[in-house]
Amino acid sequence: MEENTKLLESLLEKASDYGKTSFELVKLKTIDKTADVVSTMVPHSVVLVFIASFMLFLNLGLALWLGDILGKTFYGFFVVAAFYILAGLVIHFFLHDPIKKLVADYFIKRVLK
Repeated sequence: MEENTKLLESLLEKASDYGKTSFELVKLKTIDKTADVVSTMVPHSVVLVFIASFMLFLNLGLALWLGDILGKTFYGFFVVAAFYILAGLVIHFFLHDPIKKLVADYFIKRVLK
C-alpha cells in the first residue's frame, strides 16, 4: 500500500513538473513570437514615417505648383484632395478585400514562422 502511495505521489509530482514546464514553454514561445513580430514592425514603421514625410512634402509642392498653374493657390489643394478622395474610393470599393487578405497573411506567416 505504501508503494502505491509513493508511486502515486511520484506520479503527481512528475505531472506537476510537466505542467509547469509546459506552461513555461508556451510562455517562452509566446514571448519569442511577440518579439519577432515587434522587431519586424519597428523598422517598417520607421520606413513608413519617412515615406509619409516624403509624401506630405511632395503633395504640398504639387498642390502649390498646381495652384500656381490654375491661378489660385487653393485650387491646387482642391485638385490634390479630389485625387485622394477618388483614390480612396477606388481602394475602398475595389481593393479593400485583397489588401485585407495580404495583411492578414503577412501577420499569420510572421506568427507561425
